[in-house]
Amino acid sequence: MSSIRVAIVDDKRLLREALVNNIANYKEIEVVLQAGDGMDFLNDLAGLRAEDRPQVVLMDIEMPVMNGIEAVMIAKDRYPDMHFLMLTVFDDDDKLFDAIKAGADGYLLKDEKVSNIVKAIAEIVHEGGVPMSPRIARKALGLLRNKPETVEPASPAADNEYALSAREMEILNRIVDGLNYQEIGERLFISPHTVRKHIANIYEKLHVSNKASAIKVATQKKWFN
Repeated sequence: MSSIRVAIVDDKRLLREALVNNIANYKEIEVVLQAGDGMDFLNDLAGLRAEDRPQVVLMDIEMPVMNGIEAVMIAKDRYPDMHFLMLTVFDDDDKLFDAIKAGADGYLLKDEKVSNIVKAIAEIVHEGGVPMSPRIARKALGLLRNKPETVEPASPAADNEYALSAREMEILNRIVDGLNYQEIGERLFISPHTVRKHIANIYEKLHVSNKASAIKVATQKKWFN
């Protein structure tokens, strides 16, 4: 399997270089581009051939010249197949939802372990996931729960239009709690591969393609309140 091409955009050079050096220990990842702000990133990206462009961009938010959210909005319009994983110190509500609206595919805090960042990159590319730090996932869920409901609340037993099995409901509950595949498997004593198969079935039944959308359905239905 070929390595995943990654770009790192962060105005703090030492942090950027430290991340590059740490990621270099993982053969499945190849850093193909570095930039110190959103504008430099877009300019450098324009000079690359399609086959050399990054598949996943680790994007800081607060940067001079052009911030990460604006850069993601522009880049998503130009390169719709490119994935953006926000990697930032900010966990406030506005930045979280601005990033999601701009087209971010995930949102991690900078205090995440490098191994978790690498897992998140692979999850985005190979599984179409939307990785979030647990604290961010809980915050996103809380914000969704505070939004006005657009559907009538229903219990899992009463609302059977999606025909989720008891096991699928159990796994969806763990997704809502912000657990990853490995953690879900450990809690339920099943393999991560089995978890992935269940999640694929959940996505199909809910007519969604990622974690964020599945969480939204579960929240609107008030299945796990």
